Amino acid sequence: MTRKTILVAFVVSLGGFLFGFDAGIISGVMSYAAPEFDLSDAQNGWVVSSPSFAAMIAMLIAGRLSDLIGRKKILIGVAFLYALSALASAYAFSYESLYIARMIGGLAFGAALILAPMYIAEISSAENRGMLVSIQQLNIVLGFFAAFLSNYYFNQFNGAPDSVLTDDTVWRWMLGVEFFPAILYFILLFFVPRSPRWLYAKNMEVEAQQVLESIHGSEQGKIEMETINKSFSEKDQERKVGIGELFQPALRYILLVGLSLGILQQATGINAVYFYATSIFKQTGIGTDAAFSSGVLLSFTTVIFTLAAIFLIDRMGRRPLLLIGITGIAISLLLCAYGFSQARYQLEASDIAALEASGVTGLSSLEGAVFESDVVFKNEIKELIGNQEFARNEGNILEAAIDMNSTLVLAGILGFIACFAFSLGPVMWVMLSELFPNLYRGLAIGVIGFVNSFVSWLIQQIFPWELSNLGSATTFLIYGLIAAFGVLLLLRILPETKGRSLEELEEMLVKQKN
Repeated sequence: MTRKTILVAFVVSLGGFLFGFDAGIISGVMSYAAPEFDLSDAQNGWVVSSPSFAAMIAMLIAGRLSDLIGRKKILIGVAFLYALSALASAYAFSYESLYIARMIGGLAFGAALILAPMYIAEISSAENRGMLVSIQQLNIVLGFFAAFLSNYYFNQFNGAPDSVLTDDTVWRWMLGVEFFPAILYFILLFFVPRSPRWLYAKNMEVEAQQVLESIHGSEQGKIEMETINKSFSEKDQERKVGIGELFQPALRYILLVGLSLGILQQATGINAVYFYATSIFKQTGIGTDAAFSSGVLLSFTTVIFTLAAIFLIDRMGRRPLLLIGITGIAISLLLCAYGFSQARYQLEASDIAALEASGVTGLSSLEGAVFESDVVFKNEIKELIGNQEFARNEGNILEAAIDMNSTLVLAGILGFIACFAFSLGPVMWVMLSELFPNLYRGLAIGVIGFVNSFVSWLIQQIFPWELSNLGSATTFLIYGLIAAFGVLLLLRILPETKGRSLEELEEMLVKQKN
């Protein structure tokens, strides 16, 4: 593996970094943008989830379009859309303009999540393909970390003397800063070569040979060229397949495994935690500043355990990592549910006076009242001061009123993030690339990726409604029970794919299940 191979893979996977950054940044943005535009729960959910909705569309067309005009050209377009989305989001003047700007970014990361791993696989040799493709996942979590760190510092300087940052402007800076890594990505992509396998498919064998030799060196480049020659001659014998063929008896087992992994990855609530991290931490009563700093800790934990997954996946195997991880996810989410269920809410005279000093008035009628439900408590507050005022001051109000073990909930959330980062996060995509025969792999991964994105969009869309109407404890209980069901399901159906060639896996998983 040459330095140039690593460098090219890293540059191309910066699209993953921008996805992670965009996903992480919104958790802090909505603390300010939601009250700015007086958004309802449904509108709040749509602003957050609309990029995932747009990503589903991009996933359906990006692969086919890249076959026509090339991976590199589409990736350059992706970088441009990221930059455009960042600027348009920062200058949004209404709810509609904000979600449209974010949907532009959604088109970008939907295409990037499909094309970057595809491109990297096409420039890699068989020996280092797994590690190079995993750079994409590492860049995603690094993007999350950068976003939460950025949000933390913007929040720290918000309202400081002589600062241009106010509650009305700070969220615009949070969104706009993404323009700079997007432009860097756009520029760097012009220096990466076109995919050698795409060039070969377009009858540009000479240029394909040159690209391979420039990346791998003369000797390894010739070996890779021979591999491409062989694979394309084999593919000439293959026929095109339709989506209906994925449901034939021989493929039902591996399709069940793939869909189960794709759905469980999102149905356990990972993007609810990432996209709404600041709001979740506010529910524990730790305050707005601590909520932002906890987001940094969350994303740092993700980076550490993703690196652990990269180190362990070829040593421990896929099945142990997934089973240990999803068991830990279930325990962590149920721990969060228990922690929130023990919370009590009460405003004393001193609390009300402190809130009045910060500009929150009209709460005197609640003095001494005890609430055992966060839903009832928040609804009472909203009745007294209005939705918009509550949204602006939610962190301060909950910090004053709540009595709970916030450390328990924080431990549960960090445990969830850690277990996800070494299991369902990276391992799912590795297994999808291994489960399906060559003839069906691209189509199957596209279908499962679409389902995965749909579930992600649905979770993000309904999460604000769940917090407002079901409460924090019930919301996390639902996700915990889904994860517990996932443990039982995967124990029964999950195969081990470690250490076997694709041909061996096809023999084991397809023909024997016919």
